Amino acid sequence: MTHAGAAAKPAGGGRVRSTVTVLRQRLPFTTGVTLAMLVLAVATGALWDAAEDRAVYPFVAYGLPSLEAGRWWTMVTGPFFAVIPWYYLPMVGSFALFAGFAEWKLGTRRAMAVTIVGQFVSVLVATQFLALSRNSGWLWAERVAGSLDVGFSGGALAAVAVATATLRPPWALRLRAGLCVYAGVAIVYVGTLADLVHFFALLLALPLGKRLVGARRSGGQAAPNLREWRVLAVAGLLLLTIAEIVMFLVPGDGPFGSDDGVSLSAPELGILILLVIPMLNGLRKGGRVAWRWAVALSAFVTVQGLAVATIVGIADIFGGDYDTAGLPLFFVDNLLWTVELAVLIAARHAFRVPSRRRLRRHAQGPGPALARNLLGRHGGSTLSWMTTWPRNTYFVREDGRSYLAYRRHAGVAVALGDPIAPDGTAAATVTEFAAMCENTGQVPCVFSATEATVAATRELGWQHVQVAEDNVLDLDGLEFRGKAWQDVRSALNKAAKQDIEFRLVRLADQPEPILAQVRALSEEWMSGKAMPEMGFTLGGVDEAMDPATRVGLAVDAEGTVHGVTSWLPVHTGAGKVGGWTLDIMRRSAHGFRPVMEFLIASACLAFREEGARFVSLSGAPLARSGDGFPARPVDRVLESLGRVMEPYYGFRSLHAFKAKFQPRHVPLYLAFRDEADLPRIGLALSRAYLPDVRLRQLAKLVSSSRAH
Repeated sequence: MTHAGAAAKPAGGGRVRSTVTVLRQRLPFTTGVTLAMLVLAVATGALWDAAEDRAVYPFVAYGLPSLEAGRWWTMVTGPFFAVIPWYYLPMVGSFALFAGFAEWKLGTRRAMAVTIVGQFVSVLVATQFLALSRNSGWLWAERVAGSLDVGFSGGALAAVAVATATLRPPWALRLRAGLCVYAGVAIVYVGTLADLVHFFALLLALPLGKRLVGARRSGGQAAPNLREWRVLAVAGLLLLTIAEIVMFLVPGDGPFGSDDGVSLSAPELGILILLVIPMLNGLRKGGRVAWRWAVALSAFVTVQGLAVATIVGIADIFGGDYDTAGLPLFFVDNLLWTVELAVLIAARHAFRVPSRRRLRRHAQGPGPALARNLLGRHGGSTLSWMTTWPRNTYFVREDGRSYLAYRRHAGVAVALGDPIAPDGTAAATVTEFAAMCENTGQVPCVFSATEATVAATRELGWQHVQVAEDNVLDLDGLEFRGKAWQDVRSALNKAAKQDIEFRLVRLADQPEPILAQVRALSEEWMSGKAMPEMGFTLGGVDEAMDPATRVGLAVDAEGTVHGVTSWLPVHTGAGKVGGWTLDIMRRSAHGFRPVMEFLIASACLAFREEGARFVSLSGAPLARSGDGFPARPVDRVLESLGRVMEPYYGFRSLHAFKAKFQPRHVPLYLAFRDEADLPRIGLALSRAYLPDVRLRQLAKLVSSSRAH
């Protein structure tokens, strides 16, 4: 306990020092301004007494009255304060988040310039807009022109708006849509001076983002694809729903007048929310049913607006009287619904995903027989034989000459390994698979893909992360000589002395006593595990019974089986098997100790005699050599997950054991569209590997692992 506690202190201190170093070196501007806000809040007492109630407030806050009175310094002092104490939490937090993000992406000098200039310009433009419009009879402009405000939010929003230009297209659109939803709801339905400053900050900064960032740092630009159209439709519907909630909870008098008579009643708002929530989820997936409901809702509101406009027009023509209260806001609200309707109609091609019932009806596709035929004809990777196992679904191109095997879990299509395809068509297979997933509302990804497939997904703008390493042993010239092979030679020699024989067989052809021992060894191995046997890329005795699979047995003179290995064929095309992949490894806890070294070495020699060029010792999930890997957040998550799973399955120990055979490492990757898909992909992979384990059980095991 003493040693553990002593070790924890420097580790915690090291993390603190590391954080301070990052803030000082990478985010000096954001850190400095944030600290200045907090220090001034404490020094002036604004952290516990509202600044707006103090006599000095007009000499600190910016706004049209301050500028007209010649208090220009308020443009400098105002950004460092909050109106009331509890505003410090969102003000300081949002500045640290937005300005920090911009500084990280743009660099300190550029982010500082954009933030400061964005603050000054957005405030100046807002105040000048009010100065020009306050005498026009616009009551809102006249009222807001006399108000003051504080805070650095205009500059922070301008900075994050410019920084969105550095993001890849999916993320850039998502963040911009979120910013526009916030600013749009705030200016139309609330309309304070701060909202006006935010509106102009985004209005000026978003179009200038790419130019200010530069072509080299720009995240690129692409025509909206299906996902982006869906994002736009969801953002619009979300904006309109939030607007209705804001009008109900915070009645106001914004730029377009009072919301009296415009806001919904509590029952109406409840019905709208109940309708919109499933619509948002369906639109996100591209569902046709959700699209129809969204079109119907938008069309209903649009027709309602047209009807009111017609009645008002007729009343004007015939000199009729009508109440104008709330009409401007009503028409603006209806105009926004009309824009949403136009987006939905323009993007109708993005919402063709059929209902679940229809998907299930058309889910029946080709089976393992076609997969084996194409695999034998074209060849595949060291994991390709696993695509012929049960529970796989097959995407086959229209020409019927190539396929990708995948499993469906949690709305994700997890493709296994490289496409099985003729030379030169693998990339097209991946592209069509991705399109199929988009058109059926599934999240596509490719698990355990090699470099060639990753290159194809990179053309689609996908990301990738290494999830394992294949351990490949070339058989040509293989000799167990030298110090590095000492353990292997020792295992072979001891087996000979103890009269233990190696048999390379087909398990289905073995007599019942041998089969019973193999099953007993497997059950013995699993009995020591806190979790059930894994599947997906890890086979068991059932898969080893396949006649195409070879099985290595270590049997002594009395017929006792000490260990079992199974080997999957690796097809290299034209019906030829060029190598074998190690799958199951089972040993008796009380039998011949170095039985695995003996079985693997003996199999390598036997396969070489048969003409095989290589064997794959397979890749242990979440295990790799660890040399020179980038420290991205997703890599750190996988590293942590590997540590959590180690006590239960020993993947890293297994990876270290395979190093005895001096293999060459071939990285295997998870290819995915973008980081937003990773949580669902993680859930899908857990269900693929452990289909019978509940999430509660997984969470309990993870917490138990951390406790130990």
